[in-house]
Amino acid sequence: MNKLGIRWTVGNVNRRGFEALRLSVWGMWNLLGDSARYVICLNQVEAAVAKSWTGVLPEPVEWMSVECGDIPAVIRSHLDGGMAEGVGWKFAPIRLFPESYELSLDNDCILWKLPPAIRSWLESGDSSLCVVAEDVRPCFGQFAPVCRPEPRNSGIRGLSPGFDYLNALEKILRKHPTTLRSELDEQGLQTAALQHFSNPLAVTSTEVTICSPFWPHSPDLGECGAHFVGLNAHHLGWSYYDRPADEWMSEHWTKHRPAICQRLGISPS
Repeated sequence: MNKLGIRWTVGNVNRRGFEALRLSVWGMWNLLGDSARYVICLNQVEAAVAKSWTGVLPEPVEWMSVECGDIPAVIRSHLDGGMAEGVGWKFAPIRLFPESYELSLDNDCILWKLPPAIRSWLESGDSSLCVVAEDVRPCFGQFAPVCRPEPRNSGIRGLSPGFDYLNALEKILRKHPTTLRSELDEQGLQTAALQHFSNPLAVTSTEVTICSPFWPHSPDLGECGAHFVGLNAHHLGWSYYDRPADEWMSEHWTKHRPAICQRLGISPS
């Protein structure tokens, strides 16, 4: 298997988000061990605090503090004051491993088995291939007009060695100039860039579920993992079936946490 660099982006998220980060990192370490590099890109949180909230990680894992200046100017000029609900930080920096296979995972995306699309991507030797996750419905924000109709999720994103990701993003922004204001806009921009300038393989939503207690998401774990969308939020200010969404989310995470730890072979604490 080819050398791989794995990166996560995390900022001022709910404490559950740091717990999920710990499980996400251990999941990839169990799968790939020292055949990969592991970097956590940290923003708006002191490193000492983030490390204490995350807990023990494999020793080779690196922490890197990033700032707005690490986002390329051409992308930064299209971000609103809220950094597109915080997900604009995924572009800081645009690539960490430009000459290697680079896999970006959301901190709340936990894998215990390598999805076939990721394995095929790593073994292909084809620089035109990339990897994205399947979603349960198309959510591309302002970039919907330049995205294909099949639903995609940027919680898993794989780029091949040498792929000029910044150039692809810049071309989409020139074609469809807009200010990114939401996570859906950020997802739409990434999806459009990969669809137009690479050959994307998809991790299916059966393999890695878009996992939450709210329809149309799946309440269950997938064959290879689960992406716990919404887990990072400090507060979900709405109700679902006359019950606060925060209670649903907390109960959902508490229910699945022991089974995930068992699959990863680590302690829940």
